[in-house]
Amino acid sequence: MSGEPRRALVASPTSPAKAAEERLRAAYDFVEPHEADLIIALGGDGFMLQTLHAMLEGRRIVPVFGMNLGTVGFLMNEWRLERLDQRLASAKSFKVNPLRMTVDTVDGERFSIPAINEVSLLRETRQTAKLEVEVNGRSVLPELVCDGVLVATPAGSTAYNLSAHGPILPLGSGLVALTPISPFRPRRWRGAILPESTAIRFTVLDPVKRPVSAVADQREVRDVAQVEVGIDRATPLTLLFDPEHTLDDRIAAEQFIA
Repeated sequence: MSGEPRRALVASPTSPAKAAEERLRAAYDFVEPHEADLIIALGGDGFMLQTLHAMLEGRRIVPVFGMNLGTVGFLMNEWRLERLDQRLASAKSFKVNPLRMTVDTVDGERFSIPAINEVSLLRETRQTAKLEVEVNGRSVLPELVCDGVLVATPAGSTAYNLSAHGPILPLGSGLVALTPISPFRPRRWRGAILPESTAIRFTVLDPVKRPVSAVADQREVRDVAQVEVGIDRATPLTLLFDPEHTLDDRIAAEQFIA
């Protein structure tokens, strides 16, 4: 029917996702992703992140409705073949502002990479990392000795950030989590919750003896010298969820799981 959004279908290469894709294509009409008004993604959270990153790289951003055919599926809806039109019509949308990390390497290269979940800095060898942490141009930790440190969005606060004992952030809170990974000094520092407008800079204090890599979701840059992290408001992303099981409900529920 005219006026309905044009839908594209993408799927992870796993057998369950490909089988679901085949069933959906037999039951509904789809267009190519570059022609679509929204995208249906079949897979797990990792595939959802790949789909979102592909849109950011292509600079053509449309809403995404994910169906879980992976493991956790925190960013996904339940897989069902039936009533797809009705589900899309009643879906609740959530805006997600990605992070952007700007990296300068020891060799003088520069990279700018978005992250939907988190940006993490990790030691590359058995030596602990030594980092200076600046917030809005002020040095708040002249020397953080650790295995690493990460900055997480609310959407990513229940992922790696939670495993590192970071806080769960409500969606729409306008906050980011700054969380250390196995901090050695200061030993009692457990991280910080900061406004999303905060500019965070990490400087590697001994990049030759204690090399550090920077990872934006699934993309890694090795041997970094300095990393700047901030929210990228120029490219907001939209995720679609069934009304009965939305992302903010999932994030809130995670706070009560023992």
